Amino acid sequence: MKVKCMLCDYITNLDDNSPQAKRLRNRPIHTYTCPTCEERITKRTLERLETGKFRLYRDEQVNDDW
Repeated sequence: MKVKCMLCDYITNLDDNSPQAKRLRNRPIHTYTCPTCEERITKRTLERLETGKFRLYRDEQVNDDW
């Protein structure tokens, strides 16, 4: 399966049976980012988190003893 990175327009081939290819095929809302762009985004997000002025708004996970 040919995929294109949404940030840098790098075209690559994914194995048709890989979980990522299946996810992209079955749910078109998901987008592909190449490993270099994904690493760059992760690195910069962690740098912003360390400043203390950036927050990820995630739902609080409730531990249910049930």
